[in-house]
Amino acid sequence: MSHMLEIRRLRAGYGAINVLWDVSLDIAEGQLTAIVGPNGAGKSTLLKSIMGLVAPSQGEILLRGEAVSGRSTWDMPGLGVSLIPEGRMVFPDMSVEENLIMGAFPARPRLAMAHNLERAYALFPKLRDRRKQLAGSLSGGEAQMVVMARGMMAEPRLLLIDEPSLGLAPVIVHEIFATLRQLKEQGVTIVLVEQNTHMALGVADRVFMMRSGRVVLDQAAAEVDIARLHDLYFALDA
Repeated sequence: MSHMLEIRRLRAGYGAINVLWDVSLDIAEGQLTAIVGPNGAGKSTLLKSIMGLVAPSQGEILLRGEAVSGRSTWDMPGLGVSLIPEGRMVFPDMSVEENLIMGAFPARPRLAMAHNLERAYALFPKLRDRRKQLAGSLSGGEAQMVVMARGMMAEPRLLLIDEPSLGLAPVIVHEIFATLRQLKEQGVTIVLVEQNTHMALGVADRVFMMRSGRVVLDQAAAEVDIARLHDLYFALDA
């Protein structure tokens, strides 16, 4: 099985505060990999390090075998990597469609703008009806759909998604995860950071658990013992 992403003994943090301690993991191409763990485990910092938002102090990040450590964040979409950050950040005074267009940053996706907009609306039919509506007036669930659709406008081969279910109603969470399954079926490699362990296990091929900046579990999702996972989550199992 080929690896889309390889991380080797990665250390990273913010100024004098180190967050990641020798993190190593492999992300298989075409699979959905879930990264779970409590708040402060380093999950978001890991995604930011991959995206070039946080500079590693040690270790390697390889994308399809090529080192990308130290690359600028704005280079990453052109390399086929998109980040959908936590927080449902939209451009509130722009329409839904304008928000989506902002996601088509690299040259190749700009040429396929109309096709990619249709793809986005096929993934999230609600957005087609709201395409002229200001994004700042959307519900939380609709805003999450916008940021996910905007991330897809760059035609990523690797999609990094940070806490897409946070604060959403259960029915919307199920819609979001159904879309993740569709994207995986379309061949997109997905790294999903998620606190809802049951939903993550239901969609993932592989699961990593992080705690205190380290990987404490690496297992196929189908083999995960949910009771042990929760013990690790709450530091009940050393």
